[in-house]
Amino acid sequence: MAPPVDVAQRKKVLKVVVLSLLLDLVSFTFILPLFPSLLEFYRNAETSPRPGTPASSTAPGTLLTTVLNYLNAYKASFARTIDSRYDIVLLGGALGSLFSLLQAIASPVIGHLSDRYGRRTALLASMTGNILSVLLWVVAVDFRTFVLSRVVGGLSEGNVQLAMAIATDISDDASRGSTMALIGVCFSIAFTFGPALGAWLSTMSMIKANPFAAAAGFSLFLIVTETIYLYCCLPETLPSKTAPAVKTDATETTKKTEPQVVHVRTNSHFMLNAVHFMFLLFFSGMEFSLPFMTYDLFGYGAAQNGRLLSFVGLVASVLQAGVTRRLPPLFSVRMGIVTCQIAFILLGRLNTVGSLYAAAACLAATSATVVTGLNALSSFEAHAGERGGKLGILRSWGQVGRGVGPILFTSVYWWAGREVAYGAGAVGMSLVLLLSFFGLTSPAQPNKVKAKEL
Repeated sequence: MAPPVDVAQRKKVLKVVVLSLLLDLVSFTFILPLFPSLLEFYRNAETSPRPGTPASSTAPGTLLTTVLNYLNAYKASFARTIDSRYDIVLLGGALGSLFSLLQAIASPVIGHLSDRYGRRTALLASMTGNILSVLLWVVAVDFRTFVLSRVVGGLSEGNVQLAMAIATDISDDASRGSTMALIGVCFSIAFTFGPALGAWLSTMSMIKANPFAAAAGFSLFLIVTETIYLYCCLPETLPSKTAPAVKTDATETTKKTEPQVVHVRTNSHFMLNAVHFMFLLFFSGMEFSLPFMTYDLFGYGAAQNGRLLSFVGLVASVLQAGVTRRLPPLFSVRMGIVTCQIAFILLGRLNTVGSLYAAAACLAATSATVVTGLNALSSFEAHAGERGGKLGILRSWGQVGRGVGPILFTSVYWWAGREVAYGAGAVGMSLVLLLSFFGLTSPAQPNKVKAKEL
């Protein structure tokens, strides 16, 4: 067993992880509010009306035209009239699904590499891919280059799972939940400020061929800054890599006489992965549909939706900083699933802005609890040399749910209506809740045994 990280080292590493993750996530969220206008820009630049056809039709010859034709065929399968604005909505959803599914492929690989070569090495390699991805966005004057940037980003983005692996490396059982909650706080803060900053930067049109170059350029600056910071300040935390560096005769003697900790696994990784998949399958569908629902009911535009999302991020960050970090992981998971179920019920029936913000508060509670709790539970069930891989697989299952959920949920939304879609989501969350009660248990307390008995 590797020597424990002392308190001063733990604080130092946490500071580096939190600051770097904030830079990464703020940069990542820049693009979220820009998708509609960004994709509209590419459509206008690369397509033109076919002679004798409606203005929404496009001429063949580009990747964007081909994708839009397939999406229009998908829309037509519903046998009902759907507003042409959903062309861009569907296109954004398809790109989001592509990114998530690529993450599902890459996450286990990145995790296993971090278990073998070290967290620091894997993280710096991931950052190299992130820099290339954002650089492609900076120069993306056509849709094909933009898609390539998303593909590279999806295959290389490993910052979140590696941050969780590092947090696990430097935490004991008592501090595991609170340390994981700090990762969640980074998400909430980034989603509170990042989209608004990205939207503001998009108004600074510096290059006519790519009006989003200012946002992309600042995103690149943040990513490069983060990479330099990690290279200079992040030490290696993988126990098998750090143990030889601190090994002394004194520690050898201690290891022979002091008790070691043996963790008894109480939850199967398959069950944790299944809960993560099912939860994000329904939750991501609701997330994705929210801007369309607010547009249909209240005529919300980007500014109003931005304020709504900022409210969710702000409430989630407060909850994670003050409440979630003190909760047992399993209780946190179950509580978040219940609040998500309440949000589904409210969204299916609401007709006032007050009810919308009540549902948003429930979504914030869900965002602050479920994934953080599942990550903590998974880390309890993994040995030091397999944490990266296990957390990567957990993230992979979640990304599959996040990739499939939006297209399934919006399909039901368009086909059967808002009430049916959100009602089905509430039923789905009931199944996830049952699975959490009958399939998951709280982590077992570690058993201490003498080294000579092992």
